[in-house]
Amino acid sequence: MISAFVITGFLGVGKTTMLTNSVKQHFPDKKIAIIVNEFGDIGVDSTILKNVHSEVLEISDGCICCQLAEEFESGVQEIIAKYEPEILFVETSGASEPFPIYYSLSTLGISVEGVICVIDSKNYKNYVDDEIFKYQIGGSNILVLNKSDLVDDREIGVIEKDIIAIKEKYNIKNTMTGEPIFKNHFFVHTSQGKLSREIFEDISLGEIENLDDVEQASQSSNPLISKTIYIRETTFDILDQFITTLPTNIYRAKGLVKLSDVDDTMIVNSSFGDVHYDKYDGEIKGSFLVLIGKDIDKVIAELDNKFDFVNVPKFSLKG
Repeated sequence: MISAFVITGFLGVGKTTMLTNSVKQHFPDKKIAIIVNEFGDIGVDSTILKNVHSEVLEISDGCICCQLAEEFESGVQEIIAKYEPEILFVETSGASEPFPIYYSLSTLGISVEGVICVIDSKNYKNYVDDEIFKYQIGGSNILVLNKSDLVDDREIGVIEKDIIAIKEKYNIKNTMTGEPIFKNHFFVHTSQGKLSREIFEDISLGEIENLDDVEQASQSSNPLISKTIYIRETTFDILDQFITTLPTNIYRAKGLVKLSDVDDTMIVNSSFGDVHYDKYDGEIKGSFLVLIGKDIDKVIAELDNKFDFVNVPKFSLKG
């Protein structure tokens, strides 16, 4: 039987980094397939993952949990038939809930070994009240406090207390018995997106309640919006000024950019004000950024007017 791990977590918490690190470090001898539930009309995360493994199935244009259940299941069946993987990793969009993915994999006869929720220890307070985040906690059994090296022990204690309270309230439950679907869960502290091999070997979802009667999660009344902007020729300093002064309702910016004064194409990653630039070895047809947040159409129009190098298409996608 094929084993699977689902990796969930809010926008910008380090899911892709954790996935790429885990695959490279712990599974070089295994046949791995990775499925990315990308949020946005251009697959930034899947482009990066292709540098690690060639078999990446990208599910785009929204969240698997509501719009794409059939496409997800047929896509999983296709990649199994063509590639015959030993282990399947599914990275969810930061704007979706993990349980419907777990349910779909289970109905396909795939053994889901764990649902891993990555939590940004430094920035979690920026989104702790978001309903999507709460259901991500409720639908997971491994709660990973990433970037734990950036906060002190007292703050870690506060975070764990908050997460435990959310877990108790939002645990996915069987509506007939009132019992949680997953019988156990535990915390893992880590930094720089690194997990030990034991996490993947020793975890277990334990006895699972009947999945036919499940309390389904509700969607947020103020959904996240993703919008792609294209970047005309500019310099690093100007781009950095743009990224570091984004309005607070733009939670996440990610993309691939070629600058006039930098030799290499850069991977741009910004999450709640934390900005990282890394070298990208692949080829790109054009520079772009995907901006994700709430009620962002107005502020993106203002950015379009303020910065000459910004080119905003006349459409957006909602998750």
